[in-house]
Amino acid sequence: MFDSGLSILALLAVAAWIGLLGFRGGFWRADQMLPATPPALAAWPKVVAVIPARNEAATIGVTVGSLLAGDYPGDFAVIVVDDISDDGTAEAAGRDARLTVIRSQPLQAGWTGKLWAMKQGLDAADAGHADATYVLFTDADIEHDAPSLRRLVGKAECDGLDLVSLMARLRCDGFWERLLIPAFVFFFQKLYPFPWVNDRARTTAAAAGGCMLVRRSALRAIGGVETIRDRLIDDCALAAHVKRQGAIWLGLAAGVKSLRRYDTLGDVWDMVARTAFEQLGNSSVALVGTVAALAVVYLAPPLAAVGVLGGGWPGVAAGLAVWWGMMPLAFAPTLRLYGLPAAWGLTLPLAALLYMLMAVSSAIRTWRGRGGAWKGRHYGTAPAADG
Repeated sequence: MFDSGLSILALLAVAAWIGLLGFRGGFWRADQMLPATPPALAAWPKVVAVIPARNEAATIGVTVGSLLAGDYPGDFAVIVVDDISDDGTAEAAGRDARLTVIRSQPLQAGWTGKLWAMKQGLDAADAGHADATYVLFTDADIEHDAPSLRRLVGKAECDGLDLVSLMARLRCDGFWERLLIPAFVFFFQKLYPFPWVNDRARTTAAAAGGCMLVRRSALRAIGGVETIRDRLIDDCALAAHVKRQGAIWLGLAAGVKSLRRYDTLGDVWDMVARTAFEQLGNSSVALVGTVAALAVVYLAPPLAAVGVLGGGWPGVAAGLAVWWGMMPLAFAPTLRLYGLPAAWGLTLPLAALLYMLMAVSSAIRTWRGRGGAWKGRHYGTAPAADG
């Protein structure tokens, strides 16, 4: 007999983790990666990169330089869209015969800032590089290793894919980064199991906006980025549209790295709170359900393990089985990707608690009309125009 009905939460957590480990596409294995050696193609198609950049002077030079220094054997060009920066982003992008820097027009109503910049970059690509087979969307804080583009194009060409995306390796140096960044990557994989994304027979679709190679014909077929012009989570929205007509692939990167720093809790908090409520469809019901699910799956096990929930040995045993067993087992491959020991998996409940609070914070910001804040722009439930 259980001493307390609260220990049932620990047993529910056990059932949930059995489901996650066995029936969620093996997301936790973190094994979707491009081959280290790019394939050899008889001919390499032309690619144009479009980089939206708003106040990114500190990193844009590294991003552009890494792309231009790559070993891609085909024709390649880069377009940087300076999104009304006031820090010298355009000048910091550098100079090269293959580089074009354009100044964004004022943000139009109904568009998010990034997508408006991407649209103008695509217009410039249509004007100057209409023969390009692919467009590479990459953020202004992403550093690419030399074979990055060859790997992406090789994957797309060999497998007949309309979109190939890599989740860049995020910076993971300081305490808050070690606590929260691997957990963020783990949660993203759980939300969008990469093997399911890469399965042509499934509807699950996702992408990582920092690095997306898209076939131009597929992009035109869905109506361009105009189709998703008001979406804050633009990468996953684009992937969903593309997958309705073709095949996509999403993986984890080793040589494509984010340069953005998350030195404080506030840095990570702002990054997540910007879109978390949007991810839940701006639904209060979904928010309550998410908080409840996170509490059962991540918080109940350690509380049961230390006896806080009561229930005697069955509750404690269930809590330990999850907190010291299944949870570290599932988290270990992602931790290994970020050079952290498996024992670090014991911190996952704390990370989950913080992400739970970030989701609530995101909802509050949206209700106050300050959702989606980024680079001086604020979006509520609908994007607001600015100059």
